[in-house]
Amino acid sequence: MKLASLRADLLAGLTSSFALVPECIAFALVAQVNPLMGLYGAFIICTLTALFGGRPGMISGAAGSMAVVIVALVVQHGVQYLLATVLLGGLIMLLFGLLRLGKLIRMVPHPVMLGFVNGLAIIIALAQFEHFQHDGHWLQGNTLYLMLGLVALTMLIVYLLPRLTRAVPPALVAILGIGALVYLFELPTHTLGDMAQIAGGLPSLVLPDIPWNLETLAIIAPYAVLMALVGLLETLLTLNLTDEITATRGHPDRECVALGVANMTSGLFGGMGGCAMIGQTMINLGSGGRGRLSGVVAGVMILLFVLFLSPLIERIPLAALVGVMFVVAQQTFAWGSLRVAGKVPANDVLVIVAVTAITVATDLATAVLCGIVIAALNFAWQHARELYADSDMQADGSKLYRVHGTLFFASCTTFLAQFEPTEDPQQVTLDCRHLSFVDYSAIAALKTLRERYERAGKHLRVVHLSERCKQLLKRGGSDH
Repeated sequence: MKLASLRADLLAGLTSSFALVPECIAFALVAQVNPLMGLYGAFIICTLTALFGGRPGMISGAAGSMAVVIVALVVQHGVQYLLATVLLGGLIMLLFGLLRLGKLIRMVPHPVMLGFVNGLAIIIALAQFEHFQHDGHWLQGNTLYLMLGLVALTMLIVYLLPRLTRAVPPALVAILGIGALVYLFELPTHTLGDMAQIAGGLPSLVLPDIPWNLETLAIIAPYAVLMALVGLLETLLTLNLTDEITATRGHPDRECVALGVANMTSGLFGGMGGCAMIGQTMINLGSGGRGRLSGVVAGVMILLFVLFLSPLIERIPLAALVGVMFVVAQQTFAWGSLRVAGKVPANDVLVIVAVTAITVATDLATAVLCGIVIAALNFAWQHARELYADSDMQADGSKLYRVHGTLFFASCTTFLAQFEPTEDPQQVTLDCRHLSFVDYSAIAALKTLRERYERAGKHLRVVHLSERCKQLLKRGGSDH
């Protein structure tokens, strides 16, 4: 059994490496840097996170979400500032993990997760259409038909091969099979070599050639923070998704530490920054990769491609990789989120759609932040509506209010509306047995209520406060 899992990891890692190459080259070109920087970054980050991270089976590399963040920096200040930014961003990621802040990912609601997955699936699919262009113009005629035919054939192999055998990853068979077909019949279609030349040497350790002063820090810090935020979010969300697929549990903090160390190492060796890549992770998992070996193989193969195998790798048809990525996009998209649209609350559907749209239109960090804000506001609104009070007159002529719910900023108006100071008797009792005080707004609301009764010449008595509520009121300076 162990030998079988090692074989599965080996083949899955090899398959993932083929898919990593065009993505890393494309993202390097997006960031306007040498494609070798993307490949070096992929090798370093993929290998180190696989060896030391908290989620075996996950593939990391030079991700597009991070490439988009640093384009402006490269254009304005150059590549050396980018390397310094990757160093600082890695340090932020490392500190995030050491401070055990990975648990904050629990604050991301499930609808936001679905929106994240759907958004990235759409981005993966849309990114493939760039390969249907040449020199800024769409392919036409026989060139287009050949490309479409090869893409369709690739997808058919990936979908149908598992029905015949699961001995080898279907994506690997599709890539190698289409590559052999194009080579043997000398079919005129675009290959990896048309994107960029990937031959190179070993990466060398060199400190970024920049002035090490506060002025430089002021330039790179905003980019480093944003890069770290995007990288951590994408990594932790991909980790959650991998946990669900494998029915195992990863270690978010350990993954953050490994990702930080990997990015710092990449910056020192002339590589781009990176994070977990959901498309390549899905390819790895779908190919049977579950252990650390799959990620290590994927990373090491990237380096071998650069050092020794570039003539062979550059012959891989882009159509084969496009077909594989289209399948990945289809399998990544949470189609179940469409089926439950009419069965779950409308606000959850709104969050899914909003996060999906914002992910496609802007970036992951903005989308997740907006999703959390929308979900939080909805949560606050729902809890505010759930606060209510019942009241009755006592034998001594006083009135007793029993308030149920949570008193916080969103429910203060509802809370105050439950009382009638002008109509109530001289003695009023507020029973807080079923009322929770959450924030300073709750304290202010209670003070406002007491002042209203005082202005009406009446006395309000508060009873059955929990110890936590008493402490909160004391800290807020209220004499309950």
